[in-house]
Amino acid sequence: MKKPLLIVTGASKGIGKAIAQQAKNDGFFVILADTDLVNGMLVEAELGTGNCKYISCNICDEGEVMNLFEKSLEIGGEIDVVVNNAGITKDKMIWNMTLDEFDAVINVNLRGTWIMCRQAAKIMKTQNSGRIINIASRAWLGNAGQSNYAASKAGVVALTRVLALELGKYNVYVNAVAPGLIDTPLTQKLEKSVLDKLIAAQPTKKMGVAADVANVVSFLAAEKTQFITGQVIYVDGGKNIGANMI
Repeated sequence: MKKPLLIVTGASKGIGKAIAQQAKNDGFFVILADTDLVNGMLVEAELGTGNCKYISCNICDEGEVMNLFEKSLEIGGEIDVVVNNAGITKDKMIWNMTLDEFDAVINVNLRGTWIMCRQAAKIMKTQNSGRIINIASRAWLGNAGQSNYAASKAGVVALTRVLALELGKYNVYVNAVAPGLIDTPLTQKLEKSVLDKLIAAQPTKKMGVAADVANVVSFLAAEKTQFITGQVIYVDGGKNIGANMI
């Protein structure tokens, strides 16, 4: 029996890698989509070639996205789940942010996710089945120094809601997961004083881990999870409530 197929972008490290690992454990054949060849191949070796395949893909390039889906269909026959995780940050207060820094983040986080969603929607509409899971961020509610990032993730939330409306009658469920402060290679680069301040502002007084996000993706990707669409699930230790906001 052929395994169901799941595509995850930004799969070479951090949250994307954790999602890929959990998806493999859940019985999916996982397509590891990323521009990082070295780490992508390392993840493929770690998970095993019988469980996954690395495919180089820049989600901002329409041709590369089409190639990703074509190769994935050749492998799986159908696309069961697409997890749009790839994203970047270029944080600065707005008066210091350049137009290029704004455009770069919007281009990857929103435009790239839209390109992935459009291709997934075409295929899943024809299949009359599928799941799209977009990794947004608690930051869409607002974070100082992240006017580009917050705007991009707010766009992802809106995109998720629109696609849930457009694809619902085709048995395609579209949801978003909004992580907060998660222990990843990105947060590990923060100065200790900055990280300590962010942790102190958490209602839980701790960071989450990548597996916390992967577990929610696993829930949304499961065949038994029905009748949930257009939703945003926060994985942020309660930060979205507004407690201890900084």
